[in-house]
Amino acid sequence: MRAEASSSSSPATYHVFLTFNMEDSVKAFIDHLHEALKEAGYRTCLDEDGDEGTERGENIISELEKSRISIIVFSERYAYSTRCLDKLVMILQNKRTSSDSHRVLPVFYNVFPHDVRQQDGNFGEAFKRYEERLKAEEGESKDRWTSKLEEWKNALKEAAGLAGMDLDCYR
Repeated sequence: MRAEASSSSSPATYHVFLTFNMEDSVKAFIDHLHEALKEAGYRTCLDEDGDEGTERGENIISELEKSRISIIVFSERYAYSTRCLDKLVMILQNKRTSSDSHRVLPVFYNVFPHDVRQQDGNFGEAFKRYEERLKAEEGESKDRWTSKLEEWKNALKEAAGLAGMDLDCYR
């Protein structure tokens, strides 16, 4: 996770937590959005979905708690990343526990909000893969996967129902 401050005041606090799937072709859009946020004076935590390891979840929670807004860029391969889906769950949990002081703005880049909400299109294909994996699991692992799938589906429905930006000009 790369955090950059675009303003020198209060470097431990971010205005925006910006998250997306690095495996997708949204990097140029993200670079432009990140630069525009910086130029507008917003301190931005750019989450590039590259952190691995045991501290990953704690780092994300810490950065989320330091941010006022989360921008989630949903793109064609977003749902293929379990890390992105886990972060989405964390972002929405943070929104619910922060007494409405944390805002979430979904951006639909080259995907329809309906596909995110209903897990259609690429989102549906990703979940078909997860459901196939679930069939191969047994015992506690199967229970964890069942719970994760339900959690991810609910998070996608919730996020797609929020007011956001549908960038249909990129389709």
